[in-house]
Amino acid sequence: AIAAELKLSEGTVKGYVSVVLGKLGVEDRTQAALFAVKHGLVEASDL
Repeated sequence: AIAAELKLSEGTVKGYVSVVLGKLGVEDRTQAALFAVKHGLVEASDL
């Protein structure tokens, strides 16, 4: 869905997500969401 919206291949989006997760020092999207809440980037109720 994300790839189609951005008109990118699924592999490209997976690569970008992997890079972001690495920069955040987390292993998956769930940990990234927790990171965002912990650092005040989003409210838990928004997830």
